[in-house]
Amino acid sequence: MKKLILFFAFCTTSIVAQESSISAALAKTIDGATLKEHVYTLASDAYEGRETGTEGNTKAATYIADQFASYGIPPLQSTGTYYQNVDFTVFKWDTIALSISGQSSEHLSEFFAIPQNFPITDKPIDISSMVFLGYGIDDPAYSDYKGVDVRGKNLLVYGGEPRDEYERYRISKSVEPSAWSSDPSLKVKAAKDAGAASIWIIEERFRAMASFARRNLLNGSVQMGSPDQLNEYIPHVIVTATIGQQIAGKKVKKIIKLRDKITKTGKAHHTTIPVDLELIARHEIKSTPSVNVLGYIEGTDPDLKKEVVIVSAHFDHLGKRGDDIYNGADDNASGTSGVLEIAQAFAIAKKEGKGPRRSVLCLLLTGEEKGLLGSQYYAEHPIFPLENTVADVNIDMIGRMDKLHTDTNYVYVIGSNRLSTELHEINESVNNLYTKINLDYTYNAEDDPNRYYYRSDHYNFAKKGIPAIFFFAGTHPDYHRPTDTPDKIMYDRAALIAQLAFHTAWELANRNDRIKVDVSTSDKS
Repeated sequence: MKKLILFFAFCTTSIVAQESSISAALAKTIDGATLKEHVYTLASDAYEGRETGTEGNTKAATYIADQFASYGIPPLQSTGTYYQNVDFTVFKWDTIALSISGQSSEHLSEFFAIPQNFPITDKPIDISSMVFLGYGIDDPAYSDYKGVDVRGKNLLVYGGEPRDEYERYRISKSVEPSAWSSDPSLKVKAAKDAGAASIWIIEERFRAMASFARRNLLNGSVQMGSPDQLNEYIPHVIVTATIGQQIAGKKVKKIIKLRDKITKTGKAHHTTIPVDLELIARHEIKSTPSVNVLGYIEGTDPDLKKEVVIVSAHFDHLGKRGDDIYNGADDNASGTSGVLEIAQAFAIAKKEGKGPRRSVLCLLLTGEEKGLLGSQYYAEHPIFPLENTVADVNIDMIGRMDKLHTDTNYVYVIGSNRLSTELHEINESVNNLYTKINLDYTYNAEDDPNRYYYRSDHYNFAKKGIPAIFFFAGTHPDYHRPTDTPDKIMYDRAALIAQLAFHTAWELANRNDRIKVDVSTSDKS
């Protein structure tokens, strides 16, 4: 473990200079050599890709906790450990089979259903009658449900939404589709709210949707909560146009004619269809325990220590696929190692009696690759009150370069101004003073098609109204591949980015006034 003895001439320097000297000295303890040690351990084959719920993930959590202990950071008073237990459930299909008039259909080729969004049943679903209900939309601008009683009925609908003769969508009244086109869950909710027994959606985009679903279906989807939550859903199945025609049978021409009438007139139409359909959908469900790992450095100021600055990164990755190990050196052993180094710097400050004034929580999160689940769990079950949480400084993938840059001296900064202009100004200021990295805000744009602001753990804090800043170096050809290995990490560069994150967290933890939320945004919830 690195050691730092801080000697400062407090009598001859100003308070500002003192703070600058302390911060600079502490930041120097964050170095590439130690980052390398952490990454080579966490991204080794022995950790088998650190997938949530696996032995490798548990081994990584133990390693992180051991590092906190070695820094002199005590366990949480509330639990006596460094862990927050997080219970997940893995949903897979044990059996999924569809037959129409005795003819079998192939899952993921002709139809698919998502196990984590499907109610639990041990009995086959036998359907002898369906109601064709247009597009299955219930919206003030257009409704297929108005005047139709579908309670206890099985619905067949088209995906998307109707358009007029000028190709304008009838919901948005423009050439841009509404959410009814992109989000099938709206149709499922409308069917459930109307009391329908099930809904079957004919999708032109079936191949793309099935390809996206396949990743979760094959390995199982990890969700928070218990199996009971599935009973909030009704059975819903996505089918190809060909399967839709088979379901419609002799009434297929009438259905097409009704669809054309909807397009021409903007008025809903429906009809009843006799069918001979059986769906067998049996779940395979297992509990998957995991943990978030917390290193808490209590603040030294009697009044300010109740406030908390979070420094976060996820430590999970994709695990194994067959014999291939997805080591996840950049994603996110690099960010995890950065947070470990930051934790040690704050621990040194605490030991030397030089701060931090506010408390700092170094939070290593599980389940990010499963849908930001570890951070979602903490945000919903916080160890320290969210109203006392000042900000989240999040680090994810800082070890490589992307193809958009030729100079290594850059980092993407995302979210810093979404909720607090002060957070943005602090990061700019400490960077100008200490690290002098080129700050790239490309992915902070609200119209960024990559939507990175919504794709890392900081977002679950931002949703709660907590200012968040996300440091990211971009993707590369080894992203989410077995080739994301420790030998490719640029350790000194990663250390410099971690130093910037430290300086930002240090300022947040030591300034007199808590930063304000002064930006109105729809991202808050």
